[in-house]
Amino acid sequence: MVEFNLPRNSRVQEGKTHPAPAGAKNTRTFKIYRWDPDQGGNPRLDTYYVDMDKCGPMVLDALIKIKDEVDPTLTFRRSCREGICGSCSMNIDSYNTLACLKPIADIKGDVAIYPLPHLQVVKDLVPDLNHIYAQYTSIEPWLKADTPAPPSGERLQSPEDREQLDGLWECILCFCCQTSCPSYWWNSDRYLGPAILLQAARWVLDSRDEATGERLDQLDDPFRLFRCHTIMNCTDTCPKGLNPGEAIAKLKIKMFERTG
Repeated sequence: MVEFNLPRNSRVQEGKTHPAPAGAKNTRTFKIYRWDPDQGGNPRLDTYYVDMDKCGPMVLDALIKIKDEVDPTLTFRRSCREGICGSCSMNIDSYNTLACLKPIADIKGDVAIYPLPHLQVVKDLVPDLNHIYAQYTSIEPWLKADTPAPPSGERLQSPEDREQLDGLWECILCFCCQTSCPSYWWNSDRYLGPAILLQAARWVLDSRDEATGERLDQLDDPFRLFRCHTIMNCTDTCPKGLNPGEAIAKLKIKMFERTG
């Protein structure tokens, strides 16, 4: 797997050290990226020693313990703790993943935690996702159909058509893939990126949707779709085991089939 670069404001300095609790015999060292826009200055790496005998097994457990018991100023996103909401995506041990699904035991040495790379940082481990969500909105991620719904109100599809959506609908919009993609790092103003294109494929390939041509027209651009260079960082890093690279390839095939 590829190690990803630090966030853009990445001139990181050594920060504060928070010692282990008295009597702790089984500790792990966590190096956590800290930056507060209200305080200004360069970001720093704070060091926390956590008593693992009184901590859950996942990185998110350690972050919650640090915030609750050691440093309430530490800021990060989290919600479900089950790998469903995508809130706690961050860069852990040099890879983008979900903190709630990352076992501490799988990490050798110090546990280094940064926000998702190549995004502006709001505070500490919280990246600014406004631009990515605007790109998500631009693909109109909802079913579009002019044909009236059947009397039952439910638009049915065959099992075969439904299978076309497997590997697409499971995306939780954590953006681990989006922020692992060098093409997106270089062209995020115009390239939609793997997460958004996977979502676009979800609707293009849906047999119930009647706006396929319109959707492909919106993607027919040298940057929006075709800036993908099949580097495949996106597939390597997806914590749900999805394949955004394959989804993008399916969109390209649909585009070529349409144009001949």
